[in-house]
Amino acid sequence: MSSTNFIDILLAIILPPLGVFLKFGCGAEFWICLLLTILGYIPGIIYAVYIITK
Repeated sequence: MSSTNFIDILLAIILPPLGVFLKFGCGAEFWICLLLTILGYIPGIIYAVYIITK
């Protein structure tokens, strides 16, 4: 696991939309993650980690 990937995953756990935004920009992945984080913090984390490691 590279250090960049580790930092991305750490950001995805702390603030899921930020981790996804830094990796993909303001695309559909970001908006899905933001919505999931608003609806429930845990689904946002799961989606962010999944989409970053995919």
